[in-house]
Amino acid sequence: MSPPEQQKNKRRKPPKSYTDDISHSDSASLHINMQAIGVVHSNYRERFATPRQPVLGEPQTAQIRLNGGMNFDQALQDLDGFSHIWVIYWMHLNRGWNPTVIPPRGPKIRRGTLATRAPHRPNSIGLSAVCLKSIEGRTLHIEGHDMLDGTPVLDIKPYLPYADAIAEATSGWLAETELPDSVSLSRMDIPTP
Repeated sequence: MSPPEQQKNKRRKPPKSYTDDISHSDSASLHINMQAIGVVHSNYRERFATPRQPVLGEPQTAQIRLNGGMNFDQALQDLDGFSHIWVIYWMHLNRGWNPTVIPPRGPKIRRGTLATRAPHRPNSIGLSAVCLKSIEGRTLHIEGHDMLDGTPVLDIKPYLPYADAIAEATSGWLAETELPDSVSLSRMDIPTP
């Protein structure tokens, strides 16, 4: 072995196994605390008036104002080059959850909550893909959303067409509805893979 290869081997550390010290049962019962990073300013003031899947209606605008004092000005750097973003938020007005729901589309059959996008979930986490129109300071101007005014935002991630639009994806029980699979992507003007 040559001296550079010997030196390289000395610097290599054995692979770490970070999960060895954590049991599955500990993880399953973990309580998680999160801090909102900002809040939604929206014209939607009533839960039942918000769209169910905003790509099916007229896209409405809103603003996400990120909190000060947390370096979000830096964290937003380079986000303005993305046409769409994922907004992860807390559905702050929900109380409790239901294991089954009757979705607004399709036959009036109770479905398992985890097979729907119903808001009454075990944890009130919401996820929406929205159009990013512009960024001014710590304010993101968005369009095509379904979030109530005052909704706490937990995180923002860029929408990546190569990873987030899966051409072979199936829609489960939604195949029984009249909603074509391509509507959501075509209405958002997101390039399909």
